Amino acid sequence: MLNLTPVERSALRAEAHALKPIVLIGEAGLTEAVMKEIELGLDSHGLIKVRVFGDDREARIEMYETICAQLEAAPVQHIGKLLVLYRPKKEAEKTRTAKTGKGMRMVTIVKPSASGTKKPSVSKVMLKGNERVTEGGTIKRAKKRQTSTKKNVG
Repeated sequence: MLNLTPVERSALRAEAHALKPIVLIGEAGLTEAVMKEIELGLDSHGLIKVRVFGDDREARIEMYETICAQLEAAPVQHIGKLLVLYRPKKEAEKTRTAKTGKGMRMVTIVKPSASGTKKPSVSKVMLKGNERVTEGGTIKRAKKRQTSTKKNVG
């Protein structure tokens, strides 16, 4: 189980105030599917709220401790039927497949001034996979977008 200092816990409580619960635990209790959803939520968000439907306070506390122990998360707050959990986000490594094209890329465009006496303008632009930069510094698509033949027939 992850341990937090009181200052860290206080900051996380403040951050969690605006969050809505992303996992709801019903009368079936802490099932394997619920644990998987909590783990996915922790991986993608880091800080999550879980709502437990049920009036048994001891059962909620037991669920809270079980979740924290099994998923190596830190207990942040337990107010009523809401549980707040924290675990640092895991960086998901995205593997590129051979079928996909180029992704977004950052390009620096330097355009000389019109008069030639002033500094050239420098801008950073995100290009999509099918775009290119011309010599003049404008962005164009590598291939024209397909148009419908039905729209041209009038």
